Amino acid sequence: MRHVDFSPLYRSTVGFDRLFTMLDSLGQPDQGQTYPPYNIERTGENTYRITMAVAGFDETEISIEAQAHALTVKGEKSEEKADGSEFLYRGIAKRAFERRFQLADHVEVTAASLKNGLLHIDLLRSIPEAMKPRKIAIAAEPVSAPKAIEAQITN
Repeated sequence: MRHVDFSPLYRSTVGFDRLFTMLDSLGQPDQGQTYPPYNIERTGENTYRITMAVAGFDETEISIEAQAHALTVKGEKSEEKADGSEFLYRGIAKRAFERRFQLADHVEVTAASLKNGLLHIDLLRSIPEAMKPRKIAIAAEPVSAPKAIEAQITN
């Protein structure tokens, strides 16, 4: 993808710096990060769910942090106890991971749960009352009789 120069737009806009930075970062590769796989789904008009496949991790090995338009999910496996067994083949990944998600304005994390190797993170977009559209009533002025123009007749 070609790099787009947004510098001419900086001269004529105020407060859109974050938007241009996000657009710039879309063109940059994500360093091939594919682990762990995840889904993002819309579950309602203002609710969303991120589902991550984190098989082999338990609640104590995963941390979720939300701050300033960013959600970070980190996982780090604790050391396995040696019970005298020896691995002949290790196909289950036990590598650490860190996955970041950009959140829109007014999106907050409401819940997180781990079940059957899937981490579910529920999100809610709550728009403040002051920013919601509101209907403005139009008052009709009473219609009065038309005004007559009086003129004096001169002889």
